[in-house]
Amino acid sequence: MNAPTSRLVLRAALLTLVAIAATFALDPFRNYQLATAAGCFAAVAGLTVLVGLTGQLSLGHAVLMAAGGYGYAIASTAAAEALPGSDALPFLAGLGGAVAVSGVLGLLLGLAAARLRGPYLAGLTLAMVIALPSAANVIPALAGDQGRGAPFFPVPEALSSLIAVEQWHAWLAIAVAAVAVTPLAAMRRGRAGLRMRAVLGDETAARLAAVDPAKVKTGAFTVSSLAAGLGGAVLAVATQSVSPGAYGLGFSLLLVVAAVVGGLGSIGGAAAGSAIIVVLPWLVDSAASALPADLGQRLNGNLAVLLFGAVVIAVTAARPGGIAGLPRRLPRPPFTRNTRTPETEPNQNTER
Repeated sequence: MNAPTSRLVLRAALLTLVAIAATFALDPFRNYQLATAAGCFAAVAGLTVLVGLTGQLSLGHAVLMAAGGYGYAIASTAAAEALPGSDALPFLAGLGGAVAVSGVLGLLLGLAAARLRGPYLAGLTLAMVIALPSAANVIPALAGDQGRGAPFFPVPEALSSLIAVEQWHAWLAIAVAAVAVTPLAAMRRGRAGLRMRAVLGDETAARLAAVDPAKVKTGAFTVSSLAAGLGGAVLAVATQSVSPGAYGLGFSLLLVVAAVVGGLGSIGGAAAGSAIIVVLPWLVDSAASALPADLGQRLNGNLAVLLFGAVVIAVTAARPGGIAGLPRRLPRPPFTRNTRTPETEPNQNTER
C-alpha cells in the first residue's frame, strides 16, 4: 500500500470513528435517519463516480440497491437458519449475498453500457426500475409486493447497557458505508480514475493511449453497483425488510438528485447530498403536518418533490459543481501588493 492510499485509509478510519462517536449525541430516530443516510451515501458515491468520471447516466441505481437488499435478506436468513444463535456470521453472509447479487447485475448492465450511450443507457436503467415490481411477483425468492423480511440483529450483550438498537444499527451502517466508499475514493485518485477521465474526455484519444473504453465503462458500472448493493444491505439492516415499493422511480431519482446537488464526481458531495435527501423530506412532512388538514393532505408527498426540483434547478444554474464546488467559488481576500515604487521610495543619497 503506497503512501497516498495509506493516508486515504487512515482518513476514512478517522471519519468513521467520528461518525460513530456522533451517534451518542443523537436520539433513536436520528440514529435511524443516520443509518438510512449512510446506506444512501454508499449508493450515491457509486453513482457520482459513475456519472462524474465516465459520463454514464444511470436512472436505475435504486434497482441495484434493491438487488443488494434482496441478496442480503436471502443470504442472511439462510445463514441464520443454518447457524442459530450466531449474529456475526449471518450478517457477514448477508453482505456477501448483497455483493454477489448486485455485482452480477451491475456486470450485466456494464456490458450493455459499453455499447449504449446517453439516453439509451438512461432508458435501459429506467426500464429496470419500472419492471422491478413485476419481477418481484414473478421470481418466487423476492416474495412479491410484500417483499422479504431480513433478520433482526440485536445489540451485543457487551453493549446492551450502553446503546440502543437504533444506535447499533447506525454503527453497522456507518462501517459498511465506509467499506463501500473508501475503495471508490482510492479508485478515483488512482490510475483507474485517470482511465475513466480519459474515456470521458475523448474515447478515440483513450484508445490511442491503450485504454479500452468498453472495459473502463464495464468496470465502472460494476464497481458502482457493488457500492449500491452494500447500500441496499444497509437499508435492509435498518428496516428488517426489502420490498419493491421502497425502490421505485421516485427513490431512484432522489439518488440522482443527491449526486447532482452534492457535485458529480465528489465523494464528499455525495455525503452531503445523501443527508439532504434523507432530512429534507422529513422536514417537509413535519411542516406540512402543521398546516390545515385539507392543505396538508394535498401537499403531502408533492411538496418534497417540488422542493427537490427547485433545488436541482437552482444548483444547476448557480453552482454547476454542486456543494463540492462551493469552496472553489467562495470570494478570496484581495491580494495586497507592495505599492511602493522606486519613485516613491526615499532616496537615501538625496536625504544626506
